Amino acid sequence: MATTVAPPPPSDANVDSADLASFGYRPVLHRKLGRYASFAAGFSFVSILTTIFQFFGFGYSFGGAAFFWTWPIVFAGQFLVALNFAELAARYPLSGCIYQWSRRLGGELVGWFAGWMMVVAQIVTAAAAAIALQVVLPTIWSGFQIVGEDTALTSPSGATNAVLLGSILLIVTTTINVIGIDLMAKINSIGVTIEIVGVAAIIGLFFVNSERGPGVVLRTDQAAPGPYWAAFLVSGLMAAYVMVGFDSAGELSEETKNPRRVAPRTILTALSVSALGGGLMLLGALMAAPSLDDGALATEGIAYVLTSKLDSPAGKVLLGCVAVAIMVCTLAIQTAGSRLMFSMARDGKLPFARQLAAVHPRYGTPVLPAVVIGLLGIALLALNLGNAAIFATLASVCIVSLYLAYLLVTVPLLIRRLRGWGTAEVTDESLFRLGRFGIPVNALAVAWGVVMVINLAWPRAEVYTPNGGGWWMLWAAPLFVLAVATVGAIVHRFVVAVPRNAASGEPAGQPA
Repeated sequence: MATTVAPPPPSDANVDSADLASFGYRPVLHRKLGRYASFAAGFSFVSILTTIFQFFGFGYSFGGAAFFWTWPIVFAGQFLVALNFAELAARYPLSGCIYQWSRRLGGELVGWFAGWMMVVAQIVTAAAAAIALQVVLPTIWSGFQIVGEDTALTSPSGATNAVLLGSILLIVTTTINVIGIDLMAKINSIGVTIEIVGVAAIIGLFFVNSERGPGVVLRTDQAAPGPYWAAFLVSGLMAAYVMVGFDSAGELSEETKNPRRVAPRTILTALSVSALGGGLMLLGALMAAPSLDDGALATEGIAYVLTSKLDSPAGKVLLGCVAVAIMVCTLAIQTAGSRLMFSMARDGKLPFARQLAAVHPRYGTPVLPAVVIGLLGIALLALNLGNAAIFATLASVCIVSLYLAYLLVTVPLLIRRLRGWGTAEVTDESLFRLGRFGIPVNALAVAWGVVMVINLAWPRAEVYTPNGGGWWMLWAAPLFVLAVATVGAIVHRFVVAVPRNAASGEPAGQPA
């Protein structure tokens, strides 16, 4: 009697590929990311060592020590956004998540503008992150100050040297991104591990060598002149600059194993771990600073506290951890941006879509998007050679764009929830869901996003023209958003015609 051999159960890779095919896309990217690599993508985009070292002085100069309280406030608001993103990551595990989520919730036009705003913001953000090398490398070794002698970003020579170092870094990250997700993930995971160890060591150093108690966070004596609430709002921009990019785990969904379960958790974990580590680092720096009123905290930031407490080879090692964090931060931003560009291009939503959607057969990476982001980032830096005031403006305008892109997801999502989206399309009850809390959490996330966009874009001279400048710099954020939207409308009108997959020539995956 013949025996019947049961076929082997489908592998996880086949299940993930079939899942992707259900959205109308062929699996062309290499699915190699595990849970830690997915977490590392989001954590390295936030990169508390990079951004807190870069912007601590900004926050302190306006709010004094009490600016610390902006950190938990911004975390609470961003966590509301992250909860909504986690639910969407479980439902739509697709690369280019901001674009994909927005178009499935709000339609093709809304989704396209969300993707367009996010692509532009990520290009600018990659350039802004690369600039941060100037804050660290010349402190480690004077030989890194290649141009002039003044290392401060506010000086012409410091700004020029920052452009040079940032351009070199973008060349390196572009090369890594081209070679493949496997190499990128290994470097990123190692870099994130070094960053976490560095954060823990810096926190320990600060607390062991504290000069005052935790009550320092109630002091407002070093705040900028005027009503404290106004200074507090400005100082909150520091935390707003830091806590973005946690959605990167979703951007890499098509390269993540079991993304419906992994991406939601890593989105929330990346933001939460960043908030905890960053909060302790802020508190430790305020407690350990040699002085709160000599002006050094406002001009030199955390680097001043670190070097004053550990002016030794060990201190150089910790600064080296910061340099590594800056590198993997820039790498993660560029990777996320290239996947977003690829995702839009395969739907025929960008100029030169077929070329941008092409995936290298050996490396499994969208090569051209990585190269385009690297080159545009370098070009953006080159336009600002020697400009000492451009960097705060650069950071501000790109973060406004990011928050607007987030709103183009949370607003359509809220509208869909109000129309009964909460229980529709759910095929697996075990996936992450907000359930009955969906509408209130979503509504609060939208309100938070609107408040932050207004606060970020408000034309404050002390933010956009601290050393003087034209009216166009003062209104840089609204003008930048208007320019991006205008160019986007032109591109959409004359370039984006038929929404088809550039890679396969077949109709793009349709909104659910």
